[in-house]
Amino acid sequence: MSILGDDDEALRGTPKGKLVVPEDVQEAIRTLIRWSGDNPDREGLLDTPARVGRAWKEYCQGYDEDPSVHLSRTFEEVGGYDEIVLLRDIPFQSHCEHHMAPIIGHAHIAYLPHSRVVGISKLARVLHGFARRLQIQERLTAEIADCIWTNLEPLGVAVVIHATHACMTARGVRTPGVGMTTSRMMGVFRDDDRSRKEVLSLMGLG
Repeated sequence: MSILGDDDEALRGTPKGKLVVPEDVQEAIRTLIRWSGDNPDREGLLDTPARVGRAWKEYCQGYDEDPSVHLSRTFEEVGGYDEIVLLRDIPFQSHCEHHMAPIIGHAHIAYLPHSRVVGISKLARVLHGFARRLQIQERLTAEIADCIWTNLEPLGVAVVIHATHACMTARGVRTPGVGMTTSRMMGVFRDDDRSRKEVLSLMGLG
């Protein structure tokens, strides 16, 4: 009987515990290196295909999880607390699905509890679960908000994300320093102007 977990099973029999990257994946990366104008057989690039393959499995870990699982355990004994719960400035990294270039930024996630709350770290886990996939910022923002709305059933949800996109800063128009902001308001934060202003003010955006 195996006592290995899922992660251990993936690493069993690999050198130094590293994930084995299939040869077809490594060859695809060698092809890209050639296309870029370099030689994948030179010393400095010999191990690059395997490294890149392992890196992309890590970048895209979100495909192996259901972020809603992090919201399954809630707490009702909150001493009558019924005000906004906010986690500010959560750093994250994702990758653009159009150019597979980095998206780097931070998120503010807030909700107004109805009768229960969730451990605060779980909000960050939901963010990372969706961010560690090929994404666009608009969908990432919506997915986080929808997940919290569906699973916690709060009175309101507010998600604001600000990020830079390497597909714009390092290629194409090559405009460094430009950031993109997206938001999704649900429940009272969408319907009530005073509540929306309050949560934005708490986020430092009011």
